[in-house]
Amino acid sequence: MRAYRLHPVDGQLLPRLEDVPRPEPGPGQLLLRVRAAGLNRGEFIAGHVPRGNAGARPVGAEAAGEVVAVGAGVPGWQRGDRAMGRCTGAFAEYTLLDAREALRVPLALDWQQAGAVPLTFMVVYDMLVLQGRLKAGDTLLVAGVASGVGVAALQAAKAIGARVIGTSGSAAKLARLQGEGLDLGLCTRGPDFVDAVLEASGGRGADLAINTVGGSVFAACVRALAFEGRLAMVGYVDGMLHSELDLEALHTKRLHLFGVSNKLRTPEQRAETVAGFRADWLPLFASGRLKPLVDRVYAFEQLADAKASMEAGEHLGKIVLAGSSDI
Repeated sequence: MRAYRLHPVDGQLLPRLEDVPRPEPGPGQLLLRVRAAGLNRGEFIAGHVPRGNAGARPVGAEAAGEVVAVGAGVPGWQRGDRAMGRCTGAFAEYTLLDAREALRVPLALDWQQAGAVPLTFMVVYDMLVLQGRLKAGDTLLVAGVASGVGVAALQAAKAIGARVIGTSGSAAKLARLQGEGLDLGLCTRGPDFVDAVLEASGGRGADLAINTVGGSVFAACVRALAFEGRLAMVGYVDGMLHSELDLEALHTKRLHLFGVSNKLRTPEQRAETVAGFRADWLPLFASGRLKPLVDRVYAFEQLADAKASMEAGEHLGKIVLAGSSDI
């Protein structure tokens, strides 16, 4: 089969399309014919090149497609079922899903939409529900609301019933996001949004803030939080991994700061999140209350173009790579 692999070249991660053996599902696994796979900025960041300039590795972390084979010990799944989930090596003609990560694709979603759900919305579920405890009537601040995670957070927060304030350097993208329910858009890429957030919230601040930008706005996110506010650290597209921390604000406002990452989580911990997502949010997709915003879809052979578009920041929401039409 054909599959993309990332090669570290001069400090960059470059995808190459290669011929590799088709995998076979082991116990607890599903083999998926990939129909669509979402792009995620983190897997292409040069800072993630393994030490020692290690060899090539599979690329693509979320996929949707048809089940073509079922491993031992996997009840409830059969050939032809529509499935989506987080995985390793989604940019391929076939990929393996851990059955604990597998979700059934609702009829309300087409393949491209389904390919944009598993990783992004699972991250958002972790941020808003499991750790962020967002509820109806709360105020959510999203620094970098036009990103894939930012748009998904906006959509999910509105489904919950929260008020959403978002920042972006693009006035055009903020205007488009009003159609997704954005209550207040602040056109800035810097940390100069605190006063506007406080004013919009009647001086109270945000109950939950999501930082998809990085260290350049971290301190501002802390200052914009309400009493007992929560701050989710999920990205650093600005490349800044360090920032000041106002210990007095942390102490007096009883703040909660948390990270959102799956790198050190066990498969069992990840499965718990999937089970909660399946119960709480999959019905929202089935009913149409939640639907990912897919900005553009690239053909399977155009991963390099899709990656360049993502890195140029041309999109609003998700970029998706279609499955190969050759199989």
